[in-house]
Amino acid sequence: MSPLYQDPHWPRASAWIEGDHVSPALGFLAVLGAPLALGSITPGRCDLAPSAIRAALQRYSSYDVEAGRDLRQLQVRDLGDLDLAALRPEQALQPLAEAVSSALASAEALVLLGGDNSVTRPGCHGTARPLSACGLLTFDAHFDLRDLGGGFNNGNPVRALLADGLPGANVVQIGIQSFVNSKAYADVARKFGLGLVTADQVQTRGIDTVVQDALEHLGRRADVIYVDLDLDVLDRAYAPATPGSRPGGLAPWQLRRAARLCGLYSKVKVIDLVEIDPTQDIAGATALAAGACMLAFAAGLHERLEVIR
Repeated sequence: MSPLYQDPHWPRASAWIEGDHVSPALGFLAVLGAPLALGSITPGRCDLAPSAIRAALQRYSSYDVEAGRDLRQLQVRDLGDLDLAALRPEQALQPLAEAVSSALASAEALVLLGGDNSVTRPGCHGTARPLSACGLLTFDAHFDLRDLGGGFNNGNPVRALLADGLPGANVVQIGIQSFVNSKAYADVARKFGLGLVTADQVQTRGIDTVVQDALEHLGRRADVIYVDLDLDVLDRAYAPATPGSRPGGLAPWQLRRAARLCGLYSKVKVIDLVEIDPTQDIAGATALAAGACMLAFAAGLHERLEVIR
């Protein structure tokens, strides 16, 4: 592979995540890898995703043209990857929850690089205590409400959180698709009172309206908000590395816009990026989409902190 072109006037996002920042910093953004994969319903290598997302940042700069902001005014604390690849979801619950809580103690927000979707349960536990103080906003084609009888996996983190005590009214799910979910689990969502916005409804109402309404709803009920960004919410053309993506999902610009709005909202403390199997990617498309969402979230956080200052 040929070396990347070097230009001192084109600072890379990869250098920013490695510590390149402007002093004094507006605040701190923590980054933590959570390479869980043994709970995946579809066997794969989601444990490789944290490295793939970091590598994708080499293809981005740190400058937000639209907002006129340089992300280097935020200081990143990359905490590396937890040693989770050999653990089942239930075994990873305590160490990952503790790592999330520790990261938030010294940062304004955290980006959690999955791993499969089973990272969301421990992520929420580490974000808020008691769990009832947490709001959960998911961007996902699926309910993630599969039965718990067969154990914990990437198909049931929301069901597990409801069983743990998260109120159903504290959950909003955006991007749910037809024909990739069942009536049984749709009935569970209705029973617990989850807020649901389908992918088609996003197209009708607009991504800004949908996300702002969801954040305001959760903000009225919860002290802090956790955002679960499952890349299979994207149309499969844009996310070939996510086993659960299907045609008819969201476009990358919509998800990037959503991530920025989440970063801007004061109660959002954590966003996870999950369900990427780099061995199935094409031209790095899915990892690049995840990297763009990470940067957009950081841009929203930058604006949030700038307003406070």
